[in-house]
Amino acid sequence: MLTAGTSGTDAITVGFAGLTYTGAPVADGAAYEIFSDGPADGFLPDPRATAALSFRRFVHSTEVDVLAGIPPTPSDTPLRVPLTASMSWATAHRMSQQVPGSSPALDAQVRAMRDSVRIARGTRMIKILSPRRVAGYLHGLLPFGFCHREFDIAHLRTPADLAILGTDHVVDPIAPVFALRWRAVGPADYAVPYAGAHDGLISMSPHLRAGAPVLGTGFTPTSRHIVPEFVTADFADLPLPAHAELIAFTADGTEVLLYRYQAEQRAWSRLAGRQWRDLLAAVDGLAPDQEYFPVPASPTRLYGSFGGATYEAVADPRANEFLVLAKVRALRHEVADPFRRTPTVRWRDERCTVIRESDGWLRLRLTRPSPSSVERLGAACVERGVYETWAPGTEAMTDDDLTVPYAL
Repeated sequence: MLTAGTSGTDAITVGFAGLTYTGAPVADGAAYEIFSDGPADGFLPDPRATAALSFRRFVHSTEVDVLAGIPPTPSDTPLRVPLTASMSWATAHRMSQQVPGSSPALDAQVRAMRDSVRIARGTRMIKILSPRRVAGYLHGLLPFGFCHREFDIAHLRTPADLAILGTDHVVDPIAPVFALRWRAVGPADYAVPYAGAHDGLISMSPHLRAGAPVLGTGFTPTSRHIVPEFVTADFADLPLPAHAELIAFTADGTEVLLYRYQAEQRAWSRLAGRQWRDLLAAVDGLAPDQEYFPVPASPTRLYGSFGGATYEAVADPRANEFLVLAKVRALRHEVADPFRRTPTVRWRDERCTVIRESDGWLRLRLTRPSPSSVERLGAACVERGVYETWAPGTEAMTDDDLTVPYAL
């Protein structure tokens, strides 16, 4: 039996693939970093000069047995796969990759498996970004479109691993992969891209889409992993909650915290040290030495009431708080009846959310994209599953805003 370990009183011993390793929890216990003193399948050199052992690997918490030590309790529950004599992991994976419709019984099994994955307030969400999107988020983009629970992909930490997630850009196996990470404010902000409600996306031809196709099962197309995916409800923007982060994963699996969102100042602050400047050097529209990025106001906002008046608010899902958005601490009162409001319009008989306004024109995002609506509106696919277009403000008819209340 191979035994691998690191020194330290808080070390955790785990069993994986019939062997015993010393491990360390990552992502609040969603995954484990396990260590070895020699090369083995799936292990990479550990970049830390002080590492007692020279190789490491990341594995999901559901793949290990904790043999000694006190592991953290993950805040999210794992995907439940009903493994039986006729339902192996390989069979479950194959089912997750088949477009629904061929067998009602099979569709029901896949749906039951997918429905076991839930989002609650405080669930850590993650969205893989192309390099060009990093600068966009620093200059005002909000969370939108396809995303995942961090719990489900916490063991995928190298560019080669993360390339499976249906990204709409080519992932270089030696270049860093960027991501946005935030905590969910509520489950109503997210939807599962099931067949039926999202048939338009499923039927998109390759020349109209970017990235991997949408299967309609609620799972990401992958060659070997079973990865649940979500979309923001109606593909709408979500207000950035407090402590959102922009991160990078390097070729050796190291996670680097680049920027953190300071909600009260409505700005991103750089946290990465000088040794990580090269990660951002190749990102267009970004000065790696800039430490502070003010974020302009967006049409989508969070509100709440205090003292009989309505104020713009900020959510801190980690603390389960909704506060008045104010730079002065004394004015950050807790609000009642918090809700998200996203303006919508109808243009050419299609409902769209308003992303921004400019000189009498509206930037619109389709809430239910389909091949016909994309052609009718002249919309472009800006990333996987997301279609946007410009429309004259005088032609767009105001529709009822999307209003999502959050329970306290």
